[in-house]
Amino acid sequence: MLEPSDFYDLVSGRKRGVVATGMRVGLRAAEVLYATGVQFRNRRYDAQRAEITKVAAPVVSVGNLTLGGTGKTPMVKWIARHLRARDLRVAILSRGYGAEEGAKNDEALELEQSLPDVPHLQSPDRVAIATAAIEELESQVLVLDDGFQHRRLARDLDIVLLDATQPFGFDHVFPRGTLREPAKNLHRAGVVCLSRANLATDAERAAIRQRANKLAPDAAWCEVAHAPATLLNSSGSEQPLDTLRGAKVFGFCGIGNPGAFRKTLEAAGADIVGWRELADHHNYTADDVHQLAAAATESGAKMAICTQKDMVKLRAPMLGAVPLWSVVVEIEFLEGEDAMVAALAKLPIAAE
Repeated sequence: MLEPSDFYDLVSGRKRGVVATGMRVGLRAAEVLYATGVQFRNRRYDAQRAEITKVAAPVVSVGNLTLGGTGKTPMVKWIARHLRARDLRVAILSRGYGAEEGAKNDEALELEQSLPDVPHLQSPDRVAIATAAIEELESQVLVLDDGFQHRRLARDLDIVLLDATQPFGFDHVFPRGTLREPAKNLHRAGVVCLSRANLATDAERAAIRQRANKLAPDAAWCEVAHAPATLLNSSGSEQPLDTLRGAKVFGFCGIGNPGAFRKTLEAAGADIVGWRELADHHNYTADDVHQLAAAATESGAKMAICTQKDMVKLRAPMLGAVPLWSVVVEIEFLEGEDAMVAALAKLPIAAE
């Protein structure tokens, strides 16, 4: 199986040679079949041949066009906090991808840790949990996590994140690229938000915005950085981010865009002496922990660093003899915060 970074090298064209070219030809054939199925499904919803259920509270969807991490969880946290600051009862709904039977997945555990006053319901049947959130929890606003492709639940606002490091999935639908659906479907968005915008040049950001405006001319625009805020360990202790500067670090993660996490560590000044990538939503075993501990020790690292999503599953203060910390990431608006606030202010929230 390809590591995530190897897959990105392949579909982006960075990996060259006869074998890589042949693999891309095969993936292109599979892409045609996948994209045809996706577009058939979307046409059924567009033509109202597939049922779309409207529930009795406004729904805000946070999603993306591409596979992997675009920073949806930090955006969900920001939106939930913004709505809670307006004294609104908020619930977060998600499919629970990657969770074992009866367990919460990594996003749920991270959101529970960060938003203790916001309930998070998980189920593949998001219409059912939306109804439960309204009727049983008296929620006034629902935030649908990773909901752009989940069209069975009607939404009042679609927020779509484009990752500045790979905004349009290398212009191919999976498996030839990383698009979940053709880029033209961005027209359904009410807000388009460029995430990790600080990792792109001004010229790159302008080019992405120009293309997004053509695809979704009526959508509001914003740009955010995923700013590392602090270091957090399994016991809840914090250290300042500056602790990473010059430190010998063993980094690892099981997320959709591991390269972006590595860039975060590098930008914080970490000296990355060891690195491991695991599958997105990876469920850690005792053997995984043993292997990571051995690799961290062998690298000579003084700290082991992972994402908050990894930490909430590991729940360990050490990797062997190496202290284990996670990076807490928060949203920082670079442009368009007023546009986002205005879009949320237009939600049709019933008066009490």
